Amino acid sequence: MTIEAPIAADTLAELAALRHRPSRTPIRIPEMGPAAPTTFRVGDTVAAVLGTIGAVVGDLVQDRGGPAQEVSVDPRHAVAALAMSTLTREKGPDGQWVAPAVPPEREIARSAIRPWPTRDGGHVLPHLSLPNLQARMLDLLGCTLSPEAVAAAVATWEADALEEAIAARRVCGGKVRTEAEWRAHPQGAMLAARPVITIERIGDAPPEPVPGGDRPLSGLKVLDLTRILAGPVAARTLAEHGAEVLMVAAGKTPQVAEFVRDTSHGKRSCFLDLDRAGDAARLHELVRSADVFSQGYRPGTLGARGFAPADLAAARPGIVCLSASCYGHGGPLSDRAGWEQVAQAVTGMCHEQGLPGAPELVPLPACDYLTGYLGALGILIALERRAAEGGSWHVQVSLCRSAMFLQDQGRWPARGTFPAPEVVDEVMVESDGPRGPLRHVGPVLRMERTPPRWETQSPILGQDSAEWKTAP
Repeated sequence: MTIEAPIAADTLAELAALRHRPSRTPIRIPEMGPAAPTTFRVGDTVAAVLGTIGAVVGDLVQDRGGPAQEVSVDPRHAVAALAMSTLTREKGPDGQWVAPAVPPEREIARSAIRPWPTRDGGHVLPHLSLPNLQARMLDLLGCTLSPEAVAAAVATWEADALEEAIAARRVCGGKVRTEAEWRAHPQGAMLAARPVITIERIGDAPPEPVPGGDRPLSGLKVLDLTRILAGPVAARTLAEHGAEVLMVAAGKTPQVAEFVRDTSHGKRSCFLDLDRAGDAARLHELVRSADVFSQGYRPGTLGARGFAPADLAAARPGIVCLSASCYGHGGPLSDRAGWEQVAQAVTGMCHEQGLPGAPELVPLPACDYLTGYLGALGILIALERRAAEGGSWHVQVSLCRSAMFLQDQGRWPARGTFPAPEVVDEVMVESDGPRGPLRHVGPVLRMERTPPRWETQSPILGQDSAEWKTAP
């Protein structure tokens, strides 16, 4: 493996070790310095994961007799990918590219999702994004939706008590900890003892090659039952190499419009409500011809409906299951839900990003995107193992473990700034489809012979039938 950036060498080596085989595809990551408004090495770390994904795909192409190639990722482009939702533009009435409108209530919620001081000198971050969770959180706090009201309500609590009350109410939020406090916590210690991607064999099946054809992953069938960044990014990453991805959600499931728009390129979308017997049966039928099943529900949620990894492996021997979560699988906090901001708060990222006594969020969804890319890498490695030794496989990734992985890469001596507009323009693409003309960040991984791309624009939710586009 050849690399250009010494800063990424250890990261690439750690990721390469997960494969249990040497890579033949060289990875080039140019040294660009800090490329984001944080001292965390966000650009380099994400670039290393994307480069490793490219190396696996490049090796698959060579294994089939295809051409050798180099893969490369500019860390500045990796940062632009994380900021995709703020960079997407649509055509205005005058034909100019304009930022899509965001509902006022969502802007207010965003401004209230941050660490707030508690009465005992700590800080707690309450999450207020999705309407159903927001309503329960505001009921718990006894306040209305505004930064001032949320701050005043949090200030009446002690940090530990509020964190436990949030968990008991089954909403999302977390106490701000230092990195040392998190790693001393039983959940942090459990995660630290695991690799950044957990890949476990969960059943027997004969060896099965990784599907491929005109594109590296042509014919690979992926069921995507995830939402809001990490899981959708994992499936979108497979789609940019040619996989067929079918998003599955219930029409009643709360979503965030801009995240659906930006993480669904290259996919199709159908509605299935698993509380309905007929819809659940249809999903079981789709599973029997799927290669990958990706989900991000709380532990036990899908198992109660017959879609636990063991159930899936029994129904479709050779399947690869991805489970993405906030806190990881196992440990005292594993049954808690959470999003990007919660992971940053509990693992120490917020504490380090801010000033003493004033924690702040890293202004990028680094944990979400990093977890999504790690999930895609884990799926590809599991598919390699399925091809070599058979079996069904379970891949696990989590926002908190990804945050720890990012922390482990060290720090820049000072914060950087967002990439310059002319650098971002290098990875902007235009698409047209059910959403009309869009200009947005495209795949940032560069491959000379099999360039990643999304064949279709993000669909409107539920626009497609619950079936594969190509015959199983």
